[in-house]
Amino acid sequence: MGRRVFALIALLLLVALARTASSQEAPAPSAHVALVQPPPAALAVSLDPQAAMRAYLDTVAPDVRARSDAYFEGGYWIQLWEFLYGSAIGLALLHFGVSARMRDVASRVTKVRFVHVALYWLVYLVVTSFVSFPLALYTDYFREHAYGLSTMTFGAWMGDQAKGLVIAAILGGLFVPVLYAILARARRMWWLWGAGAVLAFMAFVSMVAPVYLAPVFNKYTPLTDEGVRAPILSMARANGIGVTDVYEFDASRQSNRVSANVSGLSGTERISLNDNLLARCSIEEIEAVMGHEMGHYVLNHVPKFLYFAGGIILVGFALVRWSFERLRARFASRWKVTGVEDPAGLPLFALLFGAYLFLLTPVLNTLIRTQESEADIFGLNAARQPDGMAQVTLKLAEYRKLDPGPIEEWMLFDHPSGRARILMAMKWKAEHVTP
Repeated sequence: MGRRVFALIALLLLVALARTASSQEAPAPSAHVALVQPPPAALAVSLDPQAAMRAYLDTVAPDVRARSDAYFEGGYWIQLWEFLYGSAIGLALLHFGVSARMRDVASRVTKVRFVHVALYWLVYLVVTSFVSFPLALYTDYFREHAYGLSTMTFGAWMGDQAKGLVIAAILGGLFVPVLYAILARARRMWWLWGAGAVLAFMAFVSMVAPVYLAPVFNKYTPLTDEGVRAPILSMARANGIGVTDVYEFDASRQSNRVSANVSGLSGTERISLNDNLLARCSIEEIEAVMGHEMGHYVLNHVPKFLYFAGGIILVGFALVRWSFERLRARFASRWKVTGVEDPAGLPLFALLFGAYLFLLTPVLNTLIRTQESEADIFGLNAARQPDGMAQVTLKLAEYRKLDPGPIEEWMLFDHPSGRARILMAMKWKAEHVTP
């Protein structure tokens, strides 16, 4: 729950950084993995994109697809249960006066408000993390192992959880007191100034994350395999990206998923690929993935997402301002929360804003999915590897549902479905490639 609470308080921070997530030896880079022969329908002289897409989907064994669908669809329920469980924790802290007692204990330790609020945050974080630990243990450890996606021992997993908790304690301990100072001083306009402060904090964390936060969990090193590095840097130069290094990181210590990401802001931008991608994918697939990530960079998706997030936060804070005082006044005698500026009201603040974000899930997913689709188009034009894109999409299907219904994709997918991505690649191929 530590990371979930921090995600709520940071207000979409981990969504922005989601393009960025026993110690074991990383697999050696394998640039000579061969591109699998595309299905005949994808090699036809008069290529039918729909038929080629279906032919690619049909190469996935039914049991593999059923397992992927079960994993992904189970994630829908996990989102719901995490929201309900977190809301129940917040209500319990308020109903039984626990939050008010935590505030009182912190105030007895010091009268300095900044330290007082920071101490409350620390206690709040520890308590909510402890209470929600069983759910986190199931969703992030046992379930990942049950589906064969995690490579971590329990000790290594606990180590990463502890690291996340420490980071949340430090960053939250610095930011939450600032936010509550704004709530206390801005009075009726706190929602406007508070939203601005949260957006600035998100930008700051986005800027420092690649350099100081991501290396806490993984080892990042410049890619040295020239067979992979050279074509990636050539593609970068051809698209106006002035980078001299591509980074690889040891995601295999946590998972066997293939992945890459673009992260950073204002000079800390970094394009990274994980060692699973290097070990399991052909150079064509790697180029397709890295073209996609370069699309995020060239199209300024990180700052654009922050702009979108700013509007979402502003509306959310306005709604919290409208609802917080009404609920507080109704239950004041039991909750003992004096106002929105009282840190004891943090569970209510988090609950209201969390409910707003939960209801906004289709909108948030659409914002992110649109950016991902834009990056897909950019990657196809940059890398010119439609079959590489189709085949790496099938590898992503190990943990993403390939062929959802249209309403399901709109509401619950934060990336285009495998079907949509392969169809896009085959449409591109039909227009650009002569077999």
